[in-house]
Amino acid sequence: MTFKELLVKHEGLRLKPYRCTAGKLTIGVGRNLEDRGISNDEAMLLLDNDIEQTLRECRTFPWFEQLDNVRQAVVASMVFNLGLSKFQKFKKTIAALEAGDYAEAAREMVLSDWFTQVGKRGPELMEMMRTGRG
Repeated sequence: MTFKELLVKHEGLRLKPYRCTAGKLTIGVGRNLEDRGISNDEAMLLLDNDIEQTLRECRTFPWFEQLDNVRQAVVASMVFNLGLSKFQKFKKTIAALEAGDYAEAAREMVLSDWFTQVGKRGPELMEMMRTGRG
């Protein structure tokens, strides 16, 4: 048995955060998040995986690939932030995107609760959607 196998056997593998017997927030194979956290490289690896998943979800919309890179980034940012199921509730924004009416899509973004909840991100993404410029 390798050291890695031994650790997995003894520590267990938990894919969601939990409190260990010492009360510390832990994940994976005994990773103490409170004392150790994660490294920058680990955070970027997680982000890369999350970006891949987000883009797969965005591509479920037939119109997504027709958007320019800036507007794709706006939609992907919203899907990343909200999750696909909540983004799908933006019916009027999505209809405007399907129609290529980016000014209307931007207007619908502003009218949502999301816009007021995300701080400076909202106006920036709205302007990117409206103009197609990052």
